[in-house]
Amino acid sequence: MTPQRRQRRHRSGKAVLVFSFLGGYCAGHAAAAAALRPARSVHRPVREFDGRRIVHSASDAILTLDEEAVILFANPAAANMFASSVAAMQGSPLARFIQARAANASSPYDYFPAGGSRAGRRATDYAVTGIRANGQLFPIEGSVSTIEHGGRQLCTVILRDVSERHLVQQKLSRSHDQLRQLSAALQTIREEERTHIARELHDDLGQLLASLRMDLTLLQGNDRLPEPSRRLIAGMETNLLTAITSLRRIATNLRPRALDEGGLYFALQVLRDEFTERHGIACTLLADEAGLRLDDTASTAIFRIVQEALTNIARHAGATRVLLSLERSGDQLQVRISDDGRGIRNEDMEKKESLGLVGMRERVWGMGGEIAIGCEGGKHAGTRIDITLPLAAHLIGEVATS
Repeated sequence: MTPQRRQRRHRSGKAVLVFSFLGGYCAGHAAAAAALRPARSVHRPVREFDGRRIVHSASDAILTLDEEAVILFANPAAANMFASSVAAMQGSPLARFIQARAANASSPYDYFPAGGSRAGRRATDYAVTGIRANGQLFPIEGSVSTIEHGGRQLCTVILRDVSERHLVQQKLSRSHDQLRQLSAALQTIREEERTHIARELHDDLGQLLASLRMDLTLLQGNDRLPEPSRRLIAGMETNLLTAITSLRRIATNLRPRALDEGGLYFALQVLRDEFTERHGIACTLLADEAGLRLDDTASTAIFRIVQEALTNIARHAGATRVLLSLERSGDQLQVRISDDGRGIRNEDMEKKESLGLVGMRERVWGMGGEIAIGCEGGKHAGTRIDITLPLAAHLIGEVATS
């Protein structure tokens, strides 16, 4: 037995309790009972009787195994869990009821290996697969303890059927996946509606305003107009220019024309320039145009992620410098957005109002990527966002590399 096994021999009170009456309970183990008898006090019969009642009435399944993984003892809860009987289980190999991790399993440690999967935080907790009498497989979590008795190493296993918990987890996982799919569908619909409205504004309303401006220009060229009319036309032209500017800004916010006309790299350049001009925050863009030739889905998602990050920086960071870095490596894109502001706190990222961060995460996860948000290090070191996006399905004009 390894040192690790020896260190937890006496951790389980239940294991000692089970073995305190094994000699009087299991046929063929009279020698073990005799070895235990000298250590008993005068109250042994009472404790032995109480121990049997406790183990027999326990809601958890309890098994005792010898060195060859043969079941020496099984309580009624164990028989009920495996749809068997106590008599049928005792004397049977453990392989009939628990799947071994190796074909040549010969000891309890082959079923519960030291490096195997853990069910909990304790080193004695394991997750295994049970086998009912009808062959049905089901998940089990159990605690394992070993003691040395009569020169033999005996193992006590306390098992719990976690089928219902796994079923609930599967339902939650499916529900979570469905919500992700719904979120992605809503994002797609939203972008399509934005694109449609932006084009309608630009093509219809934009052309109408441009036509009105041409008419005003023609009127201004009429020398016979009185001075009051000229002043009125000049004011109309000023208002019309303001309307045209507002229309372009609204249409750009809905769907940047640079994204359709020049691609992601050009759109990010325009976004950087507008951010610096509007907020007075220096912004550096490090990217290669050739590495950002992506389809519309990926280009839009990345643009919106960067746009939302810059919006959060302008509103909350109090920063003076921002760095945008987009580096392509094979079929992956590494995106880094960092600033020198006050830094984001963990509680800020968990706020219900932090819908911008939620939207960023959903866009990243929708592309099958990963995102990490945190402080650079230090109280006033700013915030850093690291994003990894797979691009194999979104490349344009080249063959994806593995």
